[in-house]
Amino acid sequence: MFQPSDDEILSLVGQMTVAEKVDLLSGRGLWKTGSIERLGIPSVVMTDGAYGVRYSTTQIDAGDSDADSLQAFLELVDQQADAPGGMFGTTRPATCFPNGNLLGCSWDVDLAYRMGAALAAECQNFGVHLLLGPGINIRRTPLAGRAYEYYSEDPVISGDIAAAVISGLQDNGIGASLKHFACNNSEIERTTTSSDVDERALREIYLAGFERAIEKSPPWTVMSAYNPLNGVQASENHWLLTTVLREEWGYDGLVVSDWHAIKDRGAALVAGTDLDMPESKPRKARLRAVLEAGTIPPEVVDAACAKILAFVRKCKMNERRDPIVDLDQHHALSQQIAAESIVLLRNEGRTLPLDPSSPGRLLVVGDGAIMPIIQGSGSATTNPYRVDTPFVQIAERASSNLTVQHLPFSSDDSADVNESIKTIVQAASKADAIVVFAENENSRHGEGNDRDALNLVASHDALIHALAGSGRKIIVVLSMPDTVEMPWLENVDAILASFYAGQGGGEAIARILFGAQNPCGKLSATMPRRMQDIPGWHTYPGENGHHVYSEGHFVGYRFYDIKNIAVTFPFGHGLSYTTFAYEDLVIDSHEIASGVDCGVSVTIRNTGPVAGKEIVQLYVRPLKPALKGPIRELKAFAKVHLEPGATKTVKLRLVERDFQHFDVARSAWVLDAEAFVIEAAASSRDIRLAATLPCRPEAPVRPVLSPNSPTGLVFAHPEAEAALTGFFADTLSISTAEAMALLAKTKASFLGFYDTLSWYVGDSVSEKDIAELFARLNGEYAKEPLG
Repeated sequence: MFQPSDDEILSLVGQMTVAEKVDLLSGRGLWKTGSIERLGIPSVVMTDGAYGVRYSTTQIDAGDSDADSLQAFLELVDQQADAPGGMFGTTRPATCFPNGNLLGCSWDVDLAYRMGAALAAECQNFGVHLLLGPGINIRRTPLAGRAYEYYSEDPVISGDIAAAVISGLQDNGIGASLKHFACNNSEIERTTTSSDVDERALREIYLAGFERAIEKSPPWTVMSAYNPLNGVQASENHWLLTTVLREEWGYDGLVVSDWHAIKDRGAALVAGTDLDMPESKPRKARLRAVLEAGTIPPEVVDAACAKILAFVRKCKMNERRDPIVDLDQHHALSQQIAAESIVLLRNEGRTLPLDPSSPGRLLVVGDGAIMPIIQGSGSATTNPYRVDTPFVQIAERASSNLTVQHLPFSSDDSADVNESIKTIVQAASKADAIVVFAENENSRHGEGNDRDALNLVASHDALIHALAGSGRKIIVVLSMPDTVEMPWLENVDAILASFYAGQGGGEAIARILFGAQNPCGKLSATMPRRMQDIPGWHTYPGENGHHVYSEGHFVGYRFYDIKNIAVTFPFGHGLSYTTFAYEDLVIDSHEIASGVDCGVSVTIRNTGPVAGKEIVQLYVRPLKPALKGPIRELKAFAKVHLEPGATKTVKLRLVERDFQHFDVARSAWVLDAEAFVIEAAASSRDIRLAATLPCRPEAPVRPVLSPNSPTGLVFAHPEAEAALTGFFADTLSISTAEAMALLAKTKASFLGFYDTLSWYVGDSVSEKDIAELFARLNGEYAKEPLG
């Protein structure tokens, strides 16, 4: 076993040749780190698998020749989850858990931890040391091709779910790779288009989930992104990888590149990307050249080598090669996660749950009922060892009194689609309820391919419209990477959002339809009514190599709220077969101030007829903040199970950061508002209880003055008026009263201070004199708080 001490690691680095350091700092083949046999340094194995372990025997077991590695990599990235046959090649079967788009709707850190632990067990069984996930890029637009991999439009959910998955993996000996750092939010020209994001949006939205996850459960590795960030390639961005990640956040793990993301290996190493993946002979040659030329400080090279050795040590020391994995148990967990994550969007007239013992006819329509789309497309796809078929699971739950029939309906638009619709409508006339499995157009999303529309397959929309006029109960089950438009919304009775539910999704859907599972998932991203309402849609996907995040920090529900835009379903929405009352909001603080935490408790009562789980959402709403911000923001949440009539008090804690905003002018997190409203809610637009706390804000920083500063800024400085009064009295040989009167004339001007002053004093006071006075004020008071 490879177990060197820290001193021995430094000794190993000191013994390495330049060629050996290049080998260590680069991958070996597609999925391994480099080994150095001379020094007894082994390689470790990594693979994709944010929601299932993707172990390719041809790519991992068949050797490390890179002759075909690029082709193998491109085939992996470009594969489609719904491609007929051969998609998985020789990939070993594993559990395909619900994708991130559905897992995020669970709002359940315990389930996320258990999923991480199950993934770890399968990694151990396969001989994998590092699983390349979780991915937590913000779902800023539902058009993003990889939105299905990610948890939420909000960094609180993203960070907490990710931390739980990381803990589940690493507590069981498998490293996690938190990705893609940062702002990898579009697949269009993803390696060259710069994500141009202002710093406040970066700090409050796009970096916040990473910061939260790293603080709660530091991953063994962080993966840098493909895209440039504000013009600098993410893998070569020193501010991102060193200033923020390492220096500000204190992260001391390994930074690994996304596959073939590095353009300049030397720049990436200096910036903080330790490991270049996968192996690339040209990049290795370039790295060796700059190392031999001495253009990279030796201490930078050695520090990266030491980090890789520490990572390899951690991997090898945590090997637990359990010979048996209980895949049946993992399948049951996959079913449970899906069942607790699927969102009941609409349920008019208590259409659901269906009574499995009631006599009648149930018509199930759509190919998705027999060939479900369980996952998205791209590098994260998993070869499921078994898949629950929704129609089979539905039929098995129905009693002999309930006749269940299936009619196929393809997602392909064909010439005879109208005839198919007529046949289905005719059959529907004899049924009591119809369950329609509807899908997104699968060929227009996935890794490397953003969507260009939010609608379902056109024939599916047409079918639902036709069935809505049948007079029967219509239940729609949606399979989708992210939100879809629903032009038939008001004409159907119930809607289930299953997103990509993994291999256990069929059983989960059947449980919810018949009430064996009370739905308890809630949306982790807003569902807009139309594509044009999406924040930043007017600048998407960018042009001339730049994608401006024009909505700034108003992402997701923050944008819809401040613009007062009607949505199809709001962030945090999800229905249940029972009802919940919110009671007794109690806050253990009398005010919000610097350094003050705040405990919040709220009592939840199940006022309905069946047991269920409620997701309690805690929002913070600032009153008269110094800088304009969202109306409200999620800051904490909890999921609670209650029997009928039972109550439970949920206790949550808000910390100082939950009340702060990032002030770019000060380059700091600041507390500055008149008061804050604490809101306990069932969704971002279903506020149940609220309480207001006054705020004792931090004193504002004194402005830095120059002769061209606007007069308003000059007089905002508490020392400026007195200093100028004395200066004018002495320089112009006038009385204090006359000096004050002179200053009063300048106050109404919108021009620069000296330009305004010169109208009244000509050149009797020079600009240099004012500059020197202001320099003294700046030197004595700059960055000190006012008051």
